Amino acid sequence: MTVSAARRPRGRRDLLVSLAVVVVVVACVVAGGLLLDPAQIRPNAGPPSSPPGLRHLFGTDHLGRDMFTRTVHGLGLSLAIGVLTAAVGTVISAVLGVCAALFGRWVDGLISWIIDLAIGIPHLIFMILLAFVVGGGVPGIVLGIALTHWMSLALLVRADVRQIRGAEFLLVSRGLGRSPLFIAWRQVTPLILPQLLVGFVLMFPHVILHEAALTFLGFGFSPQTPAIGILLSEGMPHISSGMWWLAVFPGVTLLLVVLAVARLGDRIRTVLDPATAHA
Repeated sequence: MTVSAARRPRGRRDLLVSLAVVVVVVACVVAGGLLLDPAQIRPNAGPPSSPPGLRHLFGTDHLGRDMFTRTVHGLGLSLAIGVLTAAVGTVISAVLGVCAALFGRWVDGLISWIIDLAIGIPHLIFMILLAFVVGGGVPGIVLGIALTHWMSLALLVRADVRQIRGAEFLLVSRGLGRSPLFIAWRQVTPLILPQLLVGFVLMFPHVILHEAALTFLGFGFSPQTPAIGILLSEGMPHISSGMWWLAVFPGVTLLLVVLAVARLGDRIRTVLDPATAHA
């Protein structure tokens, strides 16, 4: 058995383990959001500024709100925004990448210019401007992050489609009078689905981190919303007074979720990409 052949089963096992970890994490967050008492995130739900204990696993804040319940609800909100935003960014990447590769030199030049322009703008500033223009909330966060995270995947999609646009089956389709839209949707898109899947999963942790950054800076949600960025923003000033749990627990849970999803993306890329799978 060759070394590359021996690595393939190991790569699949790593993928299954990473997928199982992410599924368990998501299931726990969803179940916690449904089962935990929402009254625990209201003021005076418990003793104020209580350290972590059996009754309040992550302690309480200065208003007596249970930090464990707030953290679980914040993670649920981050996961929902992450899925929606990564999906929007992936669709934008797919559409522009395929159009750049199939619809002629003029379209390719225009989309390439847009990509270069978008890459040159600092992400955080662009996200803040878009979120401010839209008016904050979920639409502002989704559009602000999605419109700043599609460029790299679009370049990869463009490169993949350029490699196959001269394939015989595509030439036959053009000879039969198939429209470019038909070729792009029915024949090219299925071939780049693995690339889009990897791009979606790898984009997901970046989306979550940037969502936390926007809410940390005060863009997006009201202060009463239990978003992770808001929890970190509220908890940071209290670390010096000894209430470390207000920022540590939300930050650590966010980091663990991001690392789990990022590792899943790496494992998917290793299995689907022959260049890495057989290295």
